[in-house]
Amino acid sequence: MSSLSNLPQIEFVSTDVGEIEANIITVYEGISGRKLAPGDPVRLFLQAIAAIIAQQRVLINYAAKQNLLMYAEGAYLDHIGALVRTERLPAKAAQTTLRFTISPPQPQAVIIPAGIRATPDGQVFFATVQATTVPAGATQIDVVAECTTPGTIGNGWQVGQINKLVDPLPWVQKVENITVSSGGVDEEDDDSYRERIRQAPESFSVAGPEEGYKYWAKSAHQSIIDVSVTSPAPGQIEIRPLLENGQIPGQEILDAVAGVCNDKRIRPLTDQVVVLAPEVVSYNIDLTYYIAQANAAIAASIQEAVNKAVEDYVAWQRAKLGRDINPSELIARVMAAGAKRVNVISPVFTSIAPHQIAIAGTVSVQYGGLEDD
Repeated sequence: MSSLSNLPQIEFVSTDVGEIEANIITVYEGISGRKLAPGDPVRLFLQAIAAIIAQQRVLINYAAKQNLLMYAEGAYLDHIGALVRTERLPAKAAQTTLRFTISPPQPQAVIIPAGIRATPDGQVFFATVQATTVPAGATQIDVVAECTTPGTIGNGWQVGQINKLVDPLPWVQKVENITVSSGGVDEEDDDSYRERIRQAPESFSVAGPEEGYKYWAKSAHQSIIDVSVTSPAPGQIEIRPLLENGQIPGQEILDAVAGVCNDKRIRPLTDQVVVLAPEVVSYNIDLTYYIAQANAAIAASIQEAVNKAVEDYVAWQRAKLGRDINPSELIARVMAAGAKRVNVISPVFTSIAPHQIAIAGTVSVQYGGLEDD
């Protein structure tokens, strides 16, 4: 299936004010039989009309383009998705595990109801997902809790930070999270949604095509940006998702992808689908760069730009599965940042398989000083 980026840019109507103005004046002069001087009040009036028509044509262009997948956005894109039974993925709430401590131990079971809230700061709240019973004599129980506000706001609370009980319970002495809160994602953005809509026709096949598995895997979680689908043996399918910013998915997301792709309405009967994390190929960066003597006055800003270029390269390298480790790309970025010469000791070119991802280990960027041109 071709990429949308390969399609030509289109305009349904011209929005060139000069062209519109010339056409209006030409028509008027043909009808009236007289030429309009540059300062003629009629010309000025027609120029104002031309400006209004140009603005209307901009709106016409925008409205027409909202019928095309490449340009549609927001609610218009949702309507296009509905045509291929592909809905935008909603925001999901972060989850964590809360540990409730009972004191003193009770001779009877203590119930922790669903919906009991705890907070780290009085602004973000986590509520227990289901009711749990602390057995008689026990002092602790672990319960899954979900942020009451969907989205990324609930992510990243470290162990022990969610420690204020909002809804008091008898015998509960303290509460705290024993896992870092994670899994919260915002509503799927237009670019990710557009790509899934593009791939949607692949899901109509009952033969288990590669693009079809990619489509269904991405539909499991909106943080999935890339998917590798390989078949190491007949009937065996390995699916490896990659998350935003090149993050390796945890078991929760792997299970979510497996749940979707193993659905009997999706998976061909003879396929054995396994969902795994991408295989990490580690590499180190060790380079020395030099700045031209002529640029000595801006050497400090060039050094900052070089460091930023290396950071961008590291992010670029891990943003896609199967992307080869390419030192030429690294050199090009550092040179574009203003370096005169770059000596790269590592990495060396390394071919990366489709199910692998290259992630930087140690990064050493040395400034070698100024050199004559």
